[in-house]
Amino acid sequence: MVNLTIDEIERLLVAGADRRVEVADAPPGAPAPAAGATGEMSFTHLDHALQTAAVLRQEFPDDIELAVAGLVHDIGHLLPGVGDAEHAEVGAESVRVALGERVAGPVGLHVEAKRYLVARQEAYAQELASDSVASLALQGGPMSAEEQQYFERLPHARRALDLRRADERGKVDGLEVAGLGEWMELVRALYAAHST
Repeated sequence: MVNLTIDEIERLLVAGADRRVEVADAPPGAPAPAAGATGEMSFTHLDHALQTAAVLRQEFPDDIELAVAGLVHDIGHLLPGVGDAEHAEVGAESVRVALGERVAGPVGLHVEAKRYLVARQEAYAQELASDSVASLALQGGPMSAEEQQYFERLPHARRALDLRRADERGKVDGLEVAGLGEWMELVRALYAAHST
C-alpha cells in the first residue's frame, strides 16, 4: 500500500499535465469509443482533475473535502502499475492518511458510483464520455439490484455520486479553471487541519 505525502500528491498531479486521459481497451465485441486515433482523449489528467475539482467547488462551496476529492479522484491512474479497474480503490488508499476519510471515501467509490448511476439512470449512461464508456465494462458494468442496495448503504455513497457526476462534467477540452497552485494551498490547509 502506498501512503502519499502532500508533496508526492502534488508531483503526481503535475506529472498528469504530460499525460492525456486514455480510452481503456474495450472488451471484445464492444463498439470502439470515439476518441483520437491514438486512443487518447483531448485533455490531460491534470486538466480533468482541476475541472472536476472546480465543478465540485462551484456546486458544493461549503464542502472543500469533496472538491479536493475531485482533484485527486483519478490519482490512481498516475501510480505505476495500477490498472483502470482498481485505480479508484488504490487512489483512495494512497491519499487516506494525508487527506482523511472524507476525501478518500468518495475517491474509493467513484467507479462504483458510475456503475450505480448507469444502472439507475438511462440518461446518465448516454452522457458518458468515451473513456468512461470503454472503462465501464472493465469495471464490472452496470450494478445489479443487489449491488445497488449494498452501495446505497455505504457511508460515502451520496458524496461519491456527487463526485461521479462532476467527473463526467470535468472533461472539457480547453476549459480554463483555477490552477494547481491555488488548489495545493487548499490541500495543504486540509492536511494541516486533518493531521492536528
